[in-house]
Amino acid sequence: TVTVNDTTYKVQYVYIPAKVIKSSHTKRNNYFTIDIGSPQGVEVGMGVFGINGVVGTIHSVNEEYANVKTCLTENINIAAMIEESGEHGFLKWNGKSARQGSLTGISNDRKVKKWSHVITRGSAGTFPRGMPIGKVQKTAPIEGKPLWDVTVLFSEDYTRIQRVFVIKNLLLDKQKELEDKLPK
Repeated sequence: TVTVNDTTYKVQYVYIPAKVIKSSHTKRNNYFTIDIGSPQGVEVGMGVFGINGVVGTIHSVNEEYANVKTCLTENINIAAMIEESGEHGFLKWNGKSARQGSLTGISNDRKVKKWSHVITRGSAGTFPRGMPIGKVQKTAPIEGKPLWDVTVLFSEDYTRIQRVFVIKNLLLDKQKELEDKLPK
């Protein structure tokens, strides 16, 4: 386990290393199996990243293993943003290429520069803010909507990934406790 020790702020994230022992990248919904489980502190919903960027979230876990729902899955919905402009939306995958995803919810009244960095927003507590997802490869208007279709070139190569880290947010319960007090 790797702990980020920050003397200015409370330690919020712990990173648990794991090896990918089985993976898919050619199906509509793709998953990895990793070699750690509940005894190492892995829980459903935790974020997972590789050396180059975001990989997905924990889908299921037992005492020995965990399954990771990768970014190459139909309903991944990772809160993401364009680093240079702050525009934010959700990461999606259209099922076509293991190297590309889409960033949805970006207003077309904003200019989106090609090769801008796409990073995690950090709003859900699953990922810290600023983890790499990829870069803007191209944009196109969505017919009948005031939005861009933003194609993202993933920073992680899902066809070759071998080692990952599971993210444990030590303050997630405090964040959810406060957010649950908001009016519905």
